[in-house]
Amino acid sequence: MRPTRQLHDLGQSLWLDNITRVLLTDGTLRRYIRDLSVTGLTSNPTIFDKAIKDGGHYDAAIRQKTAKGKSAEALFFELALEDLTQAADLFRPVHNSTDGVDGWVSLEVSPLLASDTGRTIDAAAQLHRRAQRPNLLIKIPGTPEGVAAIEESIFGGVPVNVTLLFSREQYLAAAEAYMRGIERRIAAGLDPKVGCVASIFISRWDVAVNDKVPGRLRNRLGIAIAKRAYKAYRELLGSPHWRKLASAGARSQRLLWASTGTKDPDARDTLYVEALAAPDTINTLPDRTLHAFADHGELKGVLPVDGGDAEEVLAEFTRIGIDDAALAAQLQREGAESFDESWQDLVGCIAAKSGLLERVDQAGTEQP
Repeated sequence: MRPTRQLHDLGQSLWLDNITRVLLTDGTLRRYIRDLSVTGLTSNPTIFDKAIKDGGHYDAAIRQKTAKGKSAEALFFELALEDLTQAADLFRPVHNSTDGVDGWVSLEVSPLLASDTGRTIDAAAQLHRRAQRPNLLIKIPGTPEGVAAIEESIFGGVPVNVTLLFSREQYLAAAEAYMRGIERRIAAGLDPKVGCVASIFISRWDVAVNDKVPGRLRNRLGIAIAKRAYKAYRELLGSPHWRKLASAGARSQRLLWASTGTKDPDARDTLYVEALAAPDTINTLPDRTLHAFADHGELKGVLPVDGGDAEEVLAEFTRIGIDDAALAAQLQREGAESFDESWQDLVGCIAAKSGLLERVDQAGTEQP
């Protein structure tokens, strides 16, 4: 049995951290679903930026939409929705068979709205309405401004992927926002089943500290943070507060491990996938990590519900001067800034390609 199937049978969903038009048109995504137990996917501006730059797979669509006077940002969302609705349809059987627990795809609101709660709420609702797919999650950052948008979006029935979470405390803030939204729906007589996942970023922790710590602590911080968050997740699912919501029909907000591709070339390429195996969670993997795990990954055990050695390991980092609370805030801030930069690059890339194609078409028209 493939390692990917073993994880699936354990109760962990494997989602692809990628989307391109080629994946959809050449059958690759179908093969991932069939052969590698992939049951969902996520996207972000960096992924789309790379997909649009690599080759001319989007040129025809860009040319057509440019002719209709679409701006670069509007054009992007049309391209993204075309791809993601196709992907959502491929995952729809999974979504239906799991009663909406799995089979999701994700689309991000513009990162430029991160500090504007009201516009984020409006953008999330609009994107979900345009997609017309029940298995599309809208990604909203779990920043202080984003937390209010998460609650309001959930209350409005918009499924949410809370992104840019780096710590137990940030995760719990997102979880509480989700539960407030569900409580408000119950009070209003609305269906409490609204999809939601909370994405904790892992490898960025180790990238931030690996050159500052002794060898015995390399690539251990992200996993310790994940163990601490997983303990909080299991405690929340067992709490009277959550059980009351579940008894009313609410669906749990699943914990998702993001940024699980190994960044350290000296570390095992399946490091984070193997370390973060746990039921009732999701792991998002880039293609390279997915293939590596399918080829030589090992299911060595599952995350301990009590956090295992997390606090002991984190105490070691504290002793050498690593303040995980301060670093979590820094990583979230830098992550938001990085998403802003990727978004600007993406919009600039589309504008440049749109202009180039328009000039090529004009030149062809002018030929005698």
